[in-house]
Amino acid sequence: KGCYLVLAQSTLFGRCLTGLEAQQLAQGPTHLHRRLKRGWIWKQLFVPEEDPTSRVIGQLRSDSDRGERSIKYILSGEGAGDVFVIDEYTGEIRTLKKLDREEKASYVLQAQAINRRTNEPEEPQSEFIIKVQDINDNIPQFQNEPYVSSIPEMSPTGTTVARVTATDADDPVFGNNAKLIYSILQGEPYFSVEPKTGIIVTSWPNMDREARDQYLVVVQVKDMLGLSDGHSSSTTVTVSLTDVNDNGPTFQHHLYAFAIPEDAAVGTTVGRIMAEDGDIGINAQMTYSLEDDLEESSTFIIKTDTVTQEGVILLAKALDFETKRRFVMAAEAVNDQPDTRFLLLEEFRDRTTLKIVVEDVDEPPVFLSPTYEWKVPENVAVGTAVGSVSAIDSDTVNKSDTTKAFKVDPINGTITVTKALDRETSNWHNLTVENHLSSSVVVFIKVLDINDNVPRLARDYQPYICEGTQLIQLLSAVDPDEPAEGHHFYFSMVPEKHINPNFTLRDNQDNTIKINLSSLKIEKHKKKT
Repeated sequence: KGCYLVLAQSTLFGRCLTGLEAQQLAQGPTHLHRRLKRGWIWKQLFVPEEDPTSRVIGQLRSDSDRGERSIKYILSGEGAGDVFVIDEYTGEIRTLKKLDREEKASYVLQAQAINRRTNEPEEPQSEFIIKVQDINDNIPQFQNEPYVSSIPEMSPTGTTVARVTATDADDPVFGNNAKLIYSILQGEPYFSVEPKTGIIVTSWPNMDREARDQYLVVVQVKDMLGLSDGHSSSTTVTVSLTDVNDNGPTFQHHLYAFAIPEDAAVGTTVGRIMAEDGDIGINAQMTYSLEDDLEESSTFIIKTDTVTQEGVILLAKALDFETKRRFVMAAEAVNDQPDTRFLLLEEFRDRTTLKIVVEDVDEPPVFLSPTYEWKVPENVAVGTAVGSVSAIDSDTVNKSDTTKAFKVDPINGTITVTKALDRETSNWHNLTVENHLSSSVVVFIKVLDINDNVPRLARDYQPYICEGTQLIQLLSAVDPDEPAEGHHFYFSMVPEKHINPNFTLRDNQDNTIKINLSSLKIEKHKKKT
């Protein structure tokens, strides 16, 4: 058999032919009135989606049906009985409920034509398709939201920023229901979008991050090729401008003045200067330097604060107001990462002038000697001058002496004795002579010994003797004085006192003596004391 389609009155019919019928059809339409075998005749079946009304959508009919209701039509397959029903007498097919193309786009069914008298098939079982026809019932939806993008500032016109993508669940091949068009709702004249692809590009040249660093671009998508009755939705693209090095450092002042005291320690921060740079990050990094080949450059140095990008001026050498009171020098700031696409190389540097004034400080006097040491006899008279301290500056002086045995003349620095000295009580006196500006010197005074003390026995002796012994007592003597070659004591009986002949003294030549019993009759077993 062969199959052919006949277009009649804008209605599409289908028919299956034998090989002979197909040959006759090829020879011309005059042979179509001959039918060698019966067959199905049906309309192409479509049903619009989302139609809740039960309605006839088509008809199946055998070409042997003469309208006598002698043929029974039976429907089976997908949706038969619950979605579609057939009139068993006329072959009309009716919908039973609303359909959704996005849920199911077509149904495959089978039809039978049975002779009611013979209960035999009038036609062989045939398969056909009911298609669900699309309507524009879906809104296009953007995918992969949110959209965030960045481009370098100063990008040329036409630079691609981002691509937005939307989808539409409607039939992409039926009509224009899923034909999408993109347009800009917000963001012009800086950005534009390619209508069919959704690619966003720059449309404004030389956008400057320092003037504005972020844009919100609102893009709309519409189906039906953008017709007024189509559905639409929108999305927002956040576009940030990243920094490029299109600015050089610039000092806000032509002259920076600072003051520093002359006694400031090396390493002291003199001040800070700042060259403004509109860029950020690595593009704003800069290095400061002082003008070379001048004395000022060796007295001061400058370093870059990596956090604030300020130039920190530091003292490198000690100052002296009496030698140099003012320093004038040039400071320069240079970008670390110049980009000659945007500026000339010399535009990435700037210079300014520094003026540093040294402030005078009332400096403390300098004593001529780091320490003083004098000697004085202990029997020196009160008011005797011991010595004099000298300093370059003649400022008022004070002393610190815990014994209060000396005083210092505040004018000439002469130190005199204020009370009697006793070497045996204190043989050294330590004084600190200082100036009102905290300059000081230490004075050591040694008290020299004189023989102003008599020797005495080392302790109170109370000797006794026992029978049979000769040595009564060993005695020693002490003297608080301190002769240069040590003491040597001489011992003797006191002549004025009664001398007992029974006792004798023996000098041991080591400042000790022995008292011996010379002759004494002691009765045996009887002790005399």
